[in-house]
Amino acid sequence: MKLGLLSAAMMFVASHAMAQHAHTSGSPVETGQSQFAAIAEIVTVLRDDPDTDWALVDIKALRDHLVDMDNVTTRASVERTVNGMGATFVVTGDDVVAASIRRMVLAHRPMLQGSSDWTVIADETEGGASMLVQVGSDEELNQVLGLGFFGLMTIGAHHQMHHLMIATGRSPH
Repeated sequence: MKLGLLSAAMMFVASHAMAQHAHTSGSPVETGQSQFAAIAEIVTVLRDDPDTDWALVDIKALRDHLVDMDNVTTRASVERTVNGMGATFVVTGDDVVAASIRRMVLAHRPMLQGSSDWTVIADETEGGASMLVQVGSDEELNQVLGLGFFGLMTIGAHHQMHHLMIATGRSPH
């Protein structure tokens, strides 16, 4: 598949504009539950791209990733400690959730570090993972504390391309 980042971004903007038009025209735009909607969005992009290599497409891998996202967002517990100019988030859950936590936190560490001036260290722990975020100012520390673990996991606006890469059999990390 030869879908560049700019092309994918333009397709996303165009699809959003079409959805806005459909919404204002009275047509339904929501495809349902959020995981289903994310899959539907990727399927539409793949079907609209004549260069899609269907032999590499793996929607189940995307679905598995979305389950991990849901497990972490809805079932994980987070304990936060602050030490100087750093905050440590210890994220835990039952065995199924712990596996999701490890995959998500360890994969997201470079995304968060690459999207900020912060030092981000992530490690597996019993029951999940830990993530240390070290910053350079009180203002940045306040931002990290205000966002908390879940807000930090969204930084980087990479998720749409990340989902497309998973669905097309490419490593997103």
